[in-house]
Amino acid sequence: MGTDHSSKTVGAVWGLLVLNTLGSAGAKTIVPLPRSLIQMVTMGALVAAFALALALNLRLRIRASAFLLLLTLLLVPSVISSVHLESGFGALFRCARLALFIGTLWLLSRWWDGSLTFVRHHIRLYFVVLGSVAAGAVVSPGAALPDLYGGRLVGALWPLTPPQIGQYAAVIIGLAVLLLLGRRTDRTSAAVVIVPSLVLLALTHTRTATLGLLIGLTLAIGSLVLTSAAARRFFAWAVLCAAVAAVVLGSALQAWFLRGQSKENFSSLTGRAKVWDALLAAPRTTSEYLFGTGLGDKSFGGLPIDDSWLAVYNEQGMTGIALVAAMVLVLGGVALLRPPSLSRACAIFLISYCAIASYTEAGLGDASPYLLHLAVAASLLAAPAPAPPLPAVPEVPRRNVPRWARRSEVT
Repeated sequence: MGTDHSSKTVGAVWGLLVLNTLGSAGAKTIVPLPRSLIQMVTMGALVAAFALALALNLRLRIRASAFLLLLTLLLVPSVISSVHLESGFGALFRCARLALFIGTLWLLSRWWDGSLTFVRHHIRLYFVVLGSVAAGAVVSPGAALPDLYGGRLVGALWPLTPPQIGQYAAVIIGLAVLLLLGRRTDRTSAAVVIVPSLVLLALTHTRTATLGLLIGLTLAIGSLVLTSAAARRFFAWAVLCAAVAAVVLGSALQAWFLRGQSKENFSSLTGRAKVWDALLAAPRTTSEYLFGTGLGDKSFGGLPIDDSWLAVYNEQGMTGIALVAAMVLVLGGVALLRPPSLSRACAIFLISYCAIASYTEAGLGDASPYLLHLAVAASLLAAPAPAPPLPAVPEVPRRNVPRWARRSEVT
């Protein structure tokens, strides 16, 4: 019963971390929510998550983790650059938030044992988030598919952007497919998650999430092909269906992928390349080159950077890039060295998805869903906790029996 209670509490902590990383910027909601109120809710969720994790792990038992160590080291360039207040006092606030976020992950690392526990928490919680998106679309289709975003699906109850919704949908679709292949869930439960999530992903028109899902699943299932007949069958059917879809629905898929954009706009990644060029061309001092300008809102010149590596370069410098690259490489290297298993396949999916999305989405250098995805991967790659030693049986002292007594027993 104690273990069941702690598992539910760990799930509650994970849910609070998910709430904290939903963000406060996005589309207009049906009921207008002041940004200050949303920020208070998300920060309150993080403080509550840390307090609850601390109450659950009062003895501060943690697991060794290279991922968390590198993430902790990322605080160094973040603080060094933020104390100059080039990005204002908000930079120090974001440093405190990142420290609290990392501290909560350290406290939860006690339960990282290579099992699928955090995968299940991840799927359930993001499915709830997607449920709120679907509910908003049913209540107010006009608010959920606004012209401002080109008719793409947004959060009408909580301010979520199309890329966010696409990311959450793609991640839980991939994990649910892998659980189904590994026979850790039944077809009905998997369909309940996969089918509506696919619909929401299609409505967001999010190319990054779609490519991340397809490539991530290909790599993850490829890691199971040699040991799983179900993975081989799924892989063969997926290739066949993809070939048929490319022939029959080629023009429709191309139209969906282009989203009505011109080839020039598409080639510049919806204007992202212009921001990236301006950021790289901006003059920097040696300190800014090494440690960045401090944690900000992942924008440059008032425009979103939309690239994890350039956002880290801007805010945490080359030191930050080296640490973030080391995090991804360490997780990827450990995953490749592990023997084939479902846990390894889920980790490969999450790592590859984050690596692909990092090109057009920011988040690897600050508290974000991407760090939560990588934390789940780290929990999957952790070695199982050693079994507690069996209690020693006290040795019964031998009694010295006199010879005459032994003789009488024989007779």
